[in-house]
Amino acid sequence: MHRASVWICLACLFTPTLGLYRGENYKEDLRIQPLRDGRVSTTFSFVTVLEGAVPRNPKVLGQPDESQHYALFPLTLGQILREYAITELHLTLNAGKWNYDNWGHPPEAGVSTGAELWAWMGTSELSTVDERWSGLRNALSGLFCASLGSLDSRRTTSPTVAFPLSGSTPPFGLHELRHASLPSENVCTENLTPFLKLLPCKSHAGLAALLNPQKVFDADWHGMAIHVIWKEDVGVELKLTLQAVFNPVRTSAGKRRDWNLQSLFDRSIERSCPVASSSSVTVIIPEEKNHQITPKIPAHVDGLAVYDFSSSSNFTSPSNIAMYWPNEHSFQYPLPPLLSLTPLSVKRTIHGTTQTRGVLSVSVTNNSPQEVSAGYLEMMPALLTLWMHTLKVEINSQIRSDLLSGLKYHPPSPQSSGRLSPSMLQAVLTIPPKSTLKISMEVNKAFLKYTEHPPDAMRGWDLPGAVFFPLPQSTNDASSGHGWERIYTPPLLVDLPTPDFSMPYNVIILSCTLMTLIFGSVFNLLTRKWVVVEIQE
Repeated sequence: MHRASVWICLACLFTPTLGLYRGENYKEDLRIQPLRDGRVSTTFSFVTVLEGAVPRNPKVLGQPDESQHYALFPLTLGQILREYAITELHLTLNAGKWNYDNWGHPPEAGVSTGAELWAWMGTSELSTVDERWSGLRNALSGLFCASLGSLDSRRTTSPTVAFPLSGSTPPFGLHELRHASLPSENVCTENLTPFLKLLPCKSHAGLAALLNPQKVFDADWHGMAIHVIWKEDVGVELKLTLQAVFNPVRTSAGKRRDWNLQSLFDRSIERSCPVASSSSVTVIIPEEKNHQITPKIPAHVDGLAVYDFSSSSNFTSPSNIAMYWPNEHSFQYPLPPLLSLTPLSVKRTIHGTTQTRGVLSVSVTNNSPQEVSAGYLEMMPALLTLWMHTLKVEINSQIRSDLLSGLKYHPPSPQSSGRLSPSMLQAVLTIPPKSTLKISMEVNKAFLKYTEHPPDAMRGWDLPGAVFFPLPQSTNDASSGHGWERIYTPPLLVDLPTPDFSMPYNVIILSCTLMTLIFGSVFNLLTRKWVVVEIQE
């Protein structure tokens, strides 16, 4: 730790030499927003840009690649991107449930529970997209210490409409999408440590010094994401984000919603990252006027309080940004009913009285006064079979088939590995204003071999959440006005037909007992000798 501090001090002395990092730019930002339920949303954003860089053409994978010399861009991730010719990459690791109604849309749309990975790759005759997808999953699994290797063909789909290219399309060949999710993946310190190693200053300086794992993983919701996007006029952009929703009311003794950097992260910003071109903390000022913020700034521009922590600013000592409500004795939670902060509210359940059949129900509420059109995507593993002839769309207990269009369904298909691919259901929903649309369909639950069940078979199986997304080039006033992105429903826990795993144990015990009795009796008969022993008086 002392050695790292010495190197950072030396780097600060040579701050004017930032011109040596030609073609690379790094900036960081922290966004803090007090929420109406007393919680505090924090979003860290670390962006590194390789100016003028172009993704590798997959048609030249057999040829030697150009040398990779990075000063700010992480070499470990850059080698993976070049090895498998990745044009665009998105990886998210989240824990918890994002509350859209009370927290609004997140700054980063990817808030699905567990792990979600999707990538765009160009086609090539030298190496197929599926082969490179397998190598990418295993490489990222080792880099971030996550179970991404489990995202095999049983969980991989290609929903191109819901997950389009975020950047530009390279001129070489066609591109294909691969998407997979693992809702049962847990997020822990083993994932945060390699995440921080991708930053130029690691966690020794800059805003990343606030990332205390004991505090971050104690939040009500937390997640990290890695985005690699190619923009034609900019280059390759790497964006690392970490989101967390803290609850100061729960952790404070007086049940107050006051917060500061020290109370949220148990750390403060002691030094700036010398290679960051910009480093700022942005606090979104709440609409209510009975609050105070320190340090005070001359003016709040557009409801934002911006603090500059870059090395070029006057930042020289530790700073602790704080917001408090002096006239509030204790925080009073707002009483329902509360207006939703998002145009759509979604609920999704699966119910049934048996382990073989059930009903999947989805309820979508349009909170806006305008009609909303949204895409609906279900990606179900082969554990469940959707019976499309039972699909019903209802509003106020009246069947409205005209509100569902563009229905596409891909049933599970056998793969070369002998496994079944997941099913994919995609449709366009039209929700009238101030109404609730209900979708229901019957499902069948698969019978698995006893060797295919996980160790905790009685717990059940996690199913990925459904995705609602705005339609491309949508002219809907509600969607364009709110600027909403993808909405993820929480995952479902389904109870499949499970064998009684205690029976093999009982059979083994009974068999061993019988074998012991039989073997012991036969062994005694064969080896014991009967002799007459005379006992003298």
